[in-house]
Amino acid sequence: MEGMKFRLVQSLGSQANAKVSDLASKVDDQTGEVAKRTANVIVLAVRVLRVPTALILWVSLPFIAATFALGLAANGTTSVVILVIAVLMAIVSAAFWGRRRKILQAVEEPDKLATELGIMISLSDKVDETRGAISQIAGAGGWRIFARLRGLWRGAGMTARWIDGIGDLPRARYFGPPKIGTTVTVTVAALWLIPISIIAALFALIGTIAGSL
Repeated sequence: MEGMKFRLVQSLGSQANAKVSDLASKVDDQTGEVAKRTANVIVLAVRVLRVPTALILWVSLPFIAATFALGLAANGTTSVVILVIAVLMAIVSAAFWGRRRKILQAVEEPDKLATELGIMISLSDKVDETRGAISQIAGAGGWRIFARLRGLWRGAGMTARWIDGIGDLPRARYFGPPKIGTTVTVTVAALWLIPISIIAALFALIGTIAGSL
């Protein structure tokens, strides 16, 4: 059974690679050059953000853990409320961790990312317009690149067919809709989670102490 599953995964992977290779052969030189420059900008931005995003992830974890522990120590309704808050905060933290991990993996091989970005541009119904739009992110750096990408796709009016098409690109899809919007939303939520987790832990401590009196 395990052998069959492994062969099935291999087969699906081979089919996906063949499809990407076929699409890559249809990318024109100008699009390929724009995609390469864009990939370099994205890779640099992600590498610059590697440490700051790790800090965002780790700063809130002790407070989430403290809130959860206090929820277990509390009694009655107070315990339920604190635990629900702790679980919600943990979900946000986990979502941010998962998206950060996927994006770091997406830039591990810049050449393959550039190829997929070229395919993404070529799949558009308006190749020239899309190519010109994506080339505008060249001056962005750090966090700005994600905000600019989200704005770019929002203004480009991409079709549902195009969005479905780029879903087959394992790297580039994280820099196109709808995933780029999700990335920005999850990151903003993770930033807000830092002060929220501190306040939640403080109120959980007060509630636990008050409930024990």
